[in-house]
Amino acid sequence: MSDSEMDEDVVPSEAEGQDGVQEGHAEEDKPEECPLTKETIAQGLSLLCRTGNGLAHAFVKLNLKDKGLTDMAAICNFVHLRFLDASNNHLTDLSPLASLNQLLWLKLDNNSLTSLKGQPLDGLPYLQWLSVAVNKLKDLAGLGGPALESLNLIGNNIHKVSGLNYGRLTNLVTLELRGNRLETTDGIYLPNLRRLYLAQNAIKRLEGLERLERLTTLHLRDNQLESLDGISPNMRSLQYLNVRGNGIANPNTLRNLVPVSSALQTLVLSENPLAETEDYRLSVLDHLPRLKQLDKDRVSSEEKEEAEERIQALQEEEMRSSEDLQ
Repeated sequence: MSDSEMDEDVVPSEAEGQDGVQEGHAEEDKPEECPLTKETIAQGLSLLCRTGNGLAHAFVKLNLKDKGLTDMAAICNFVHLRFLDASNNHLTDLSPLASLNQLLWLKLDNNSLTSLKGQPLDGLPYLQWLSVAVNKLKDLAGLGGPALESLNLIGNNIHKVSGLNYGRLTNLVTLELRGNRLETTDGIYLPNLRRLYLAQNAIKRLEGLERLERLTTLHLRDNQLESLDGISPNMRSLQYLNVRGNGIANPNTLRNLVPVSSALQTLVLSENPLAETEDYRLSVLDHLPRLKQLDKDRVSSEEKEEAEERIQALQEEEMRSSEDLQ
């Protein structure tokens, strides 16, 4: 994804294709029982491939989207499935998925899942991409998987990052928690994580980020941050930081970014009180002279030169003050 796309706050590619994910289920009465049938399965099957032993063929992709399903018991015999879209149904029980050991990709958006604890998701050995957006999850218990690389939990009711099986999420590189109810970043102890999307929560505190040494993208737009305290010097891989639409007013909070400035290329600070101050861009560059892009605009060579002159003048003034004291 290019810097310009990121500045427009385009939903990241791992979370694309949610098809109405923002709306979620409207409050409604208990849905009418609608079990999965073999006929429905037959209509949704596609992508004929060789089976694991190479001696036979089977359909490995199944589309069950928008079927009004309340259970999937009939799916348990289709053990060769690798791609399953069961979004926009009324599912609460995922136990029939336990036998689908070949699954690589699973989409469960817009269902009625209240918890994943006791569900079989953390036992699927090859699952790489999982989306459980716009359900009713309150925590992350039951989420794991040794092969899982991308996890999308947009639009649930998660108040705190707790219950993650960290020992079984060592390959997770993308975590999408946009539109939940988080008040802190604490609990995201995933040292191999590269991309973390936390926009549209109620985050007031940056905590527990010191383990995210490989993180390259941190997206915190539309939260309640008033400072950048909590950005850890350990986050030396951070290239893109978006804190647009928060309450950051004090320019001194930019000092928290100096330890990560060697990697940081793009900073989005617009719609903060700080962005309305005089010499805003230059004051940012005083702390982050290597920055390549601030908000939607590239840092110009003229701005870099002026920032360097300001930094040099400040250093000379500090030296003179030190000599006077001696």
